[in-house]
Amino acid sequence: MSSTHLLSICDLSINDISHIVTLASKLKIEKFSDTLHGKSVAMLFEKPSLRTKVSFDVGIRQMGGHPIYLGKDEVGLGGREAVSDVARVLSRYVDAIVARVFKHNTLEELAMHASIPVINALSDSEHPCQALGDMLTIEEHIGLSKRPTIAFIGDGNNVASSLALAATALGSKFIIASPIGYELPKTVVEKANSRSSNGQILIHQVSQPQEAITQAEVIYTDVWTSMGQENESTKRNKDFENFQITPQLMDLTKPGSIFMHPLPAHQGQEVSSDMLDDPRSVVFDQAENRLHAQKAIFAHLLERST
Repeated sequence: MSSTHLLSICDLSINDISHIVTLASKLKIEKFSDTLHGKSVAMLFEKPSLRTKVSFDVGIRQMGGHPIYLGKDEVGLGGREAVSDVARVLSRYVDAIVARVFKHNTLEELAMHASIPVINALSDSEHPCQALGDMLTIEEHIGLSKRPTIAFIGDGNNVASSLALAATALGSKFIIASPIGYELPKTVVEKANSRSSNGQILIHQVSQPQEAITQAEVIYTDVWTSMGQENESTKRNKDFENFQITPQLMDLTKPGSIFMHPLPAHQGQEVSSDMLDDPRSVVFDQAENRLHAQKAIFAHLLERST
C-alpha cells in the first residue's frame, strides 16, 4: 500500500466515490478476495463500536488480511504515547491503520507521521466510511444516477458532514433541517458547494423537518447526542424535541422514499419506536453495506498505489 490516506470524503474525487460504490457492489456479490493477502491492518479505536469494528474485522479477513484491534487502554493515544510515535511504530509493523478517534487532528497527526495509509473510521469532523456505505445503499434502493434529494433531519454532525460532501459531489441536493446552533459547519457547506458535480448550490439549511422532507426521496437522521457530548444531552433533547422521525412524518415525503439511520438509534428520541421496522426503512441494509464499502476502500487504495 502507498501512503494515500482517507481522512475525509474530500480526499476522494467524484470519480473515486463512484468507483468505490461500483466496487462495493461487486464485492458484495463476490465476498472473498486475496486483495489483502499477507497484509496486516491495525484497528486503532479510542471509541467503542459495533458496526465499525465488526465490519472492518470481517472485511479485512474476507480479503485475506489480518486485523489487529487496539483499544484506547492498550495504546493511550496522545497520552501514554505520542500520536507521532504510534504512527511511526505501527508503520514498521502493519500495512494500514484504521482509526476511530475523538479528535480529527489526531487522525491528521497519524497521517502526517505514518508511511502507510490511515483510514478515518470516525472522528468528530467526519465519518467517510459511513457515507460511502450510504451511497451504496442509495444506489441499491433508488439509484445515484437519479440524483435523489436527501433530507437530513437533526444535528449537523460528523455523519451529516460526510454525507453532504459525498451526496453533493454526485449531484444530489442535500437539505438539512436543524435547530438554530446545530447547522452544518460553514467549512463543510463551502467545500460541498465547491465540489458539486454540476456547479450548483446543492446544500440548503432549513429550521423545520417538514420543510426538508417534502422535497426528498431519502430521509436520514442520526442521534441527537454523539459520544463525548453526554453532558449536553438534556439540552439537546429539548432543542430537538420536534425533530423526531415518525411514520406519519414519512407520509409527507415523495412516493418511493426511504428512511436511513447509521445506528445506534435511540428510539423515542430521534426516531419513534416503530420507525426502524417501517417498510420504508433500509437501516439494516445500510448497516450491512458498511462491510462492502470498507472492503472497496481497501481495494481502491491498493489500486491507487500501483
